[in-house]
Amino acid sequence: MADAIFAEPRLADIYDLLDPDRPDLDAYVALADELDAHSIVDVGCGTGTLACLLAARGKQVTAVDPAAASVDVARRKPNADRVRWLVGDAMALPPLHTDLVTMTGNVAQVFLTDELWVSTLRAIRTVLRPEGQLVFEARDPAREAWQGWNREQTYGRVDLPEAGPLRTWIELTEVRQPFVSFRTIFVFEADDAVLTSDSTLRFRGRAELAGSLQTAGFDVEEVREAPDRPGCELVFIARRGESEGMC
Repeated sequence: MADAIFAEPRLADIYDLLDPDRPDLDAYVALADELDAHSIVDVGCGTGTLACLLAARGKQVTAVDPAAASVDVARRKPNADRVRWLVGDAMALPPLHTDLVTMTGNVAQVFLTDELWVSTLRAIRTVLRPEGQLVFEARDPAREAWQGWNREQTYGRVDLPEAGPLRTWIELTEVRQPFVSFRTIFVFEADDAVLTSDSTLRFRGRAELAGSLQTAGFDVEEVREAPDRPGCELVFIARRGESEGMC
C-alpha cells in the first residue's frame, strides 16, 4: 500500500511543488544515455518526473506506481502522452523486453521483507532483455540519515499557488534497525486541514543489497555514490545474469 503522501489526492497534487528541483534525477537521465538504453521501465514512478524527462529525450518509457493519485498527476505533465502509465507494482508489469529498469528516491527501501524485495527484483528481471540493466539507489545506513528527520531540521512553510499557505515537517516515530519509521505532517492554513503520511523504510547495507541482487539473478557491475548526496547514498548498476539466481 502506498504512503498517503503519494496516494492521497490532495497530497499528490502538491508533491512536486514541495520539491520542484530534482537534481537527483539528472544522474538517471545521464545514466540512461551512458548505458545506451532506449527502452526503460521506471518502477515506483511517483508523479512521473523522471519518466517524462526520459520520454522527452525520445526514450520508450513504461512507468508503474501503486499510487493511482500520483499516476493521475503524472498523466497531466508535459510529454506524459509519450509514456505508458500503469497503476501497480513490479509484479504487475506486462511482458516486456526492456533495456533498463530504474528505481529512484526511496523506492528500493519500501520493501520491508526479504521475500518482497527479492520477489520485486525477480519480477524486474523478467521484463529485462538478456544483459539488460537495473539501476537504483539506497541510503547508506552507516550515515544514519534519520538523525535529521525532526521538526527542527525539516520545518518549512510555503505559499502554494492554489492551496495557499502550507506548513510541513517530519517527525521520527521509531528506529528499530534496519527499520526506520517517520511521519510527515501537512498543515493547510487556508482551511486548517491537517494531513499526515506515515512511512517506514528498510536500510540495507552494500553487502546485503549485493547479496539480494545475486539471489534474484543479477550481477552487480558497479556501485557509485549519488552525485546529489555524495557519501550518503549508493547507486547500484546491476546486469541481468544468465541464471535465474538461487532459491
